[in-house]
Amino acid sequence: MTSPGHPVAGLARFAGLAAEQKSQDVTDWAARIGWIVGLLLVIALVYWLMREGWKWRGTLQGDLPEPPRAPAEPGDPELSMSGRYHGSTTAGQWLDRIVAHGLGTRSRAELTLTDRGVHVVRPGARDFFIPAAQLRGARLDKGIAGKVLAEGGLLVITWQLGEKLIDSGFRSDHAAEHPAWVDALSSADNDQNHPSNQTEGAER
Repeated sequence: MTSPGHPVAGLARFAGLAAEQKSQDVTDWAARIGWIVGLLLVIALVYWLMREGWKWRGTLQGDLPEPPRAPAEPGDPELSMSGRYHGSTTAGQWLDRIVAHGLGTRSRAELTLTDRGVHVVRPGARDFFIPAAQLRGARLDKGIAGKVLAEGGLLVITWQLGEKLIDSGFRSDHAAEHPAWVDALSSADNDQNHPSNQTEGAER
């Protein structure tokens, strides 16, 4: 029988500790891999649920007509703006996202205002056009479609699509441009809804 201090006993103890450490390392790796796989499955499930929810919302909005295409001759530019399109919602309901006809896709955007309306060009997404007759005004806001910015950091254009009033949110690369758009679009809406003002002005 060897004593605890014997070299053979020391080697055996060292070998036992090494085997235990190796077993512990294997166990840790197995737990880590299992945790990563579980996390990936949760992410995949969340993504699938979001995609199905998006498709379901698009189905519910199937009666929404397709936004008009820009006319062949859009007219002379009055204002232009480069920035981002942050989405569209039912007017006055900033979380009720519109996804039909690509309106739910966030993207870069180039806006041009003419006497015929607002032309929205979106690289990588579907362009759309808001005829002047369908403009219902504009305002500065801070949030739309789940996107929240600084107070007044968002230009929201309200317009009519079929029977539905829609808010579309844009942010210029130069936020100082927003007030000029609000003024111009509010004037355009006033001219459309009160054409008699122009007639009375001409008569005077």
